Amino acid sequence: MVTNPYIVDDPAQNDFRLNRETLVDPEILKLEKKRVFNTCWIYAGHDSEVSSPGDFVTRTVAGRPVIMTRDSKSGMRLFLNTCRHRGAQVCRERSGNTKRFYCFYHGWSYDNDGALVAVPGDDAYPDSFDRSELGLMQVPRFEQYKGFWFVCFDRSAPSLDTYLSGAKEYIDLVVDQSQSQEMEIVTGVQEYDVEANWKLLVENSFDDYHLHSTHSTWLEYMKDAGVNVKIPKGKGLLLPKRGVGKNLGNGHAAIDSQNFRGRPVAAWISIYGEKAKSLVEAAKRELIERLGEERAERVANTNRNLFVFPNLMINDGSSVTVRTFWPAEVDRMEVTAWALGPVEESPEMRKVRLDAFLTFYGPGGFATPDDVEALMQVQRGIAETVNEVPWSVMTRGIAKNGEQLNSDELHLRTFWRRWNELMTGNMLSAAE
Repeated sequence: MVTNPYIVDDPAQNDFRLNRETLVDPEILKLEKKRVFNTCWIYAGHDSEVSSPGDFVTRTVAGRPVIMTRDSKSGMRLFLNTCRHRGAQVCRERSGNTKRFYCFYHGWSYDNDGALVAVPGDDAYPDSFDRSELGLMQVPRFEQYKGFWFVCFDRSAPSLDTYLSGAKEYIDLVVDQSQSQEMEIVTGVQEYDVEANWKLLVENSFDDYHLHSTHSTWLEYMKDAGVNVKIPKGKGLLLPKRGVGKNLGNGHAAIDSQNFRGRPVAAWISIYGEKAKSLVEAAKRELIERLGEERAERVANTNRNLFVFPNLMINDGSSVTVRTFWPAEVDRMEVTAWALGPVEESPEMRKVRLDAFLTFYGPGGFATPDDVEALMQVQRGIAETVNEVPWSVMTRGIAKNGEQLNSDELHLRTFWRRWNELMTGNMLSAAE
C-alpha cells in the first residue's frame, strides 16, 4: 500500500499532484471497493429497460450480480442475483419477461416480487423453515431521478436527490430533449474491456485538452463533411466561452461546451445531407415552442459530458451515451455503454442518433479507439516507472479566477478531491 499521500493539493501554491501509485497498486483497488463503491450511489439502469410487469435485466453493479425488474404491480425492484439456499444465480438470462426466477441447482423458485414460492421436497425441512423469510434479497437503497436508477449499499447515505447535487441540472438538459419528458435506452449495448485503471477513464471522458491531439483524424473528417469546427457565434448559448469545466458538488463535474459537432436538433445537416434538414428544423421548432427560445438553444446547441461520481458518464453531444465502468483489476476495467433517446423520436431521427452513437463513441468509432489506446499507453507508461516518476501534475487552469475552460483540469481535480476524501476519511479537502 502506498505510504505517501494520494494527492498533493495546495491551491495557495497553485499545486495539485496525483500519486501514480493510485493507478497501479492492487491494495488501493481493494480499498476503493469498500470506501467508494460500497458507500456511493451507483448507476444501476434506466426506467425504459424494464417497462412492463415481469420485465427484467441482469447485470453487475458495484461488483454484485443483480436483477432489475418490474414486479407484479409494475414497481421497480433491484434484487441480488443469488439463491437464498446455496447461492447460485437464479437468473442466467440477460433480459426478458418472466413471472418466476428459477434456480437450476436445486429448483427453488421466486416470483418477480422476490417471494420464495416453490421449494422441491420442502416436507424434508424442519418446522422452523419459514419460506416467507427467504425471498430474494433486495439492495439496501434503490432510488431514481428522471428515470435514472441508482443503488447504494450504505443505509446511512444521504438521499439520491441530495447526492446528485448540481448534476441534476445536466440530467434535466438531457431529459428536456424529449417532448414527453421520457427518454429510453435504445436496444443494443456496447461492451468492451480497457487494459487501464478505471479512474483514467473518468479523466479521459471529460478531458477536452486531449481533443485536438488525440482525435485529429475525427476533426479532419468533420471539416471534410462541411462542419464548422470553429467557435460558434450567436446569442442564447448561456456559455461565456466556447466551453467550461464545472464542479457540481459531491465529486460530480461536467464540461459544458458550445456545439460544433452536431446533434439531432443542431448541425447534422452537414453530415447527413439535405434529407435531414426538415427533421432538424421541425425538432428545433418543437423545442422552442415547448421550452422557449433560450432554453431550446441551451438544449439543442450545447454539448455536455456529465460525470456522476464515481463511475457514470452521460455524454450528451452528437448522441446521448450512457456509460459505466467497473474495475475488474487494478489495470483492467469493464466498460458498458448504451444510447439514450426520446421515446417519441421518429425512425429517421433514431437511425441518425444510432449512427452517431456508433461512429463517435462506439468501440470501433472515431473517438473510442483513440481513447482506449491513450489510456493503455498511460497505464503502461506509469506501471514500470512509478518509482522514478511518482507524481502526475494536474494544475492546468488552477491559477485562474472564476470559470475555467473545458480544456482546463478543474473537473479532474474535482473527481480526485472527492475520491481522496472517501479514501482517507478527510472531508476537509480544499476546493476551488
